[in-house]
Amino acid sequence: MHPPTVAVIHTSPATVEVFSRLLAERLPQARVINMLDDSVLPQLRDNGADLAAVAPRWRQYARIAREQGADVILNACSSIGELCAPAQQELGIPVVRVDSAMAAQAVAGASRVAVVATLASTLGPTTRLLAETARAQQRAVEVEPMLVDGAYAALVAGDRERHDDLVAAALAKAADQADQVVLAQASMARVLPRLASQQQARCLVSPELAVASVARALGADRTA
Repeated sequence: MHPPTVAVIHTSPATVEVFSRLLAERLPQARVINMLDDSVLPQLRDNGADLAAVAPRWRQYARIAREQGADVILNACSSIGELCAPAQQELGIPVVRVDSAMAAQAVAGASRVAVVATLASTLGPTTRLLAETARAQQRAVEVEPMLVDGAYAALVAGDRERHDDLVAAALAKAADQADQVVLAQASMARVLPRLASQQQARCLVSPELAVASVARALGADRTA
């Protein structure tokens, strides 16, 4: 049997190393194909998060991934997560939404979930996903979106320290107010060590949970 092939579609260079490492640890025999289009997030930022503007080319990336032999596709971007279900129906292979498993875990044991994001284009899809997941689980969950003003601009400008300061403050506030805190972008996870241990325990990030979903889609026994 040939080794499984996982295609990861990225919209930021920051996620390439993260998912390559996690996939290598969880699925060491898998062939990983990384596809990157870093024009997507700036376009969504400038067009009011109009997903229709980027959907055609993302679907083309997904088709190419299947043509390259992908057994499963991982969409590494929360901002375009709503494209996953239609793509899976079209392609006939699993298309894993990066934050689906995180959303399921967040609503399973919480009545109040805070969603923290630095991009408005990510905040909306993640908030909707949590609400849909709560309805599917028949749970009454209050979802509170929190946009970290100025953080993304600081990151684009190369001021990582200001970005991290703003994100850390927002996460600490959210963790003090909510049962669970969802980090809408995996890039924010590096600031978690700044938080108190009880605050960190309330925060959820998507990469490891998403890779576990990829492993399940391939079959857990194929991790050996």
